[in-house]
Amino acid sequence: MIQKATFAMGCFWKPDLLFEKVKGVKKTRVGYTGCKTNENITYKRVCSGKTGCAEAIEIMFEGDYNDLLNVFWQNHDPTTPNQQGADFGSQYRSIIFYHNPEQKKIALASKRKWQKKFDQPIVTEILKATTFHEAEEYHQKYLKKNKGVC
Repeated sequence: MIQKATFAMGCFWKPDLLFEKVKGVKKTRVGYTGCKTNENITYKRVCSGKTGCAEAIEIMFEGDYNDLLNVFWQNHDPTTPNQQGADFGSQYRSIIFYHNPEQKKIALASKRKWQKKFDQPIVTEILKATTFHEAEEYHQKYLKKNKGVC
């Protein structure tokens, strides 16, 4: 059965490249979610901080949700609020968006497990999935189109 997973883990370009290589992943798209408003969501408005949106990846997959969670935890810093590397702002916060009660349960257990691997507290939020606004076309498969260059 095909399921949906949504993660925010900093700039969405790298996760798009990472997750499409995971066994069982059927499709990925990047966009914005966790917004305070659903009106006129654009990259420019998201970067202004006025929308409350986070950059995120939406994944259609068959298989083990834990496999996706492991990629999530291993490929960003879940201990730093509103920042990933040189990218600062609330749109870069760390969030697991769950689509059903089972995903919530698995995500919470995964967070507890991964907390043992970090010296600092994990600040990743675990929230119910909200409207996903697909990002502009030039953001889709960005690193693939631009040969891995940000």
